[in-house]
Amino acid sequence: MPTPPARRSKDLAHLLTRAERLAARLLRGALEEHGCTLDAWRVLSLLSDGEGHPMTAVAEEAFLPPATLTKLVDHLVDQNLVHRRVDPLDRRRILAHLTPRGETYWRRVDREVRTRWPARSGGEGDEELLRGLLLRLVDELDGAAAESSV
Repeated sequence: MPTPPARRSKDLAHLLTRAERLAARLLRGALEEHGCTLDAWRVLSLLSDGEGHPMTAVAEEAFLPPATLTKLVDHLVDQNLVHRRVDPLDRRRILAHLTPRGETYWRRVDREVRTRWPARSGGEGDEELLRGLLLRLVDELDGAAAESSV
C-alpha cells in the first residue's frame, strides 16, 4: 500500500520555516559548485550594490554575530573577493566593498542562483507580490519585536 502524501500544514510560521529551509537547500546546491557558502553569498549579495557597507550593516544583513562576520570577511579578503576601506565620512568606521575579482565572482554565482531558482507560473507579478507581502511581514515583526523588548 503506497504511503499517503504528508499533510501540509497551513500554519503561517510552519510554512515560512519550510519555505526558508527549502530555499536555503536550493541556494546551497547552486553555491557549493562555486565554493560559496550561504553566509558568504549573503555578504557578497549586499556588497554587490557597489556602495560599501559598514560591518554592522553587513552583520545584520547576513544574520551573523559580529565575530563570525569578521572571520568570514577575513576569509573573503584572503580570497581577494572583498576589501575594507576607511569610511571617508567617518574615519572610525570601516566599509566593506567587493574587489573587481569579487564582482566577477558575484556575477557568476548570482547567474547560477538565478538559473536554479524555480520559475513561478505567475511570473514577475507573483514575485513582486510575494516580495511586498514579505517586506510588510518583516516590518510588522520588527515592530512587534521592538515593542516587546521595551
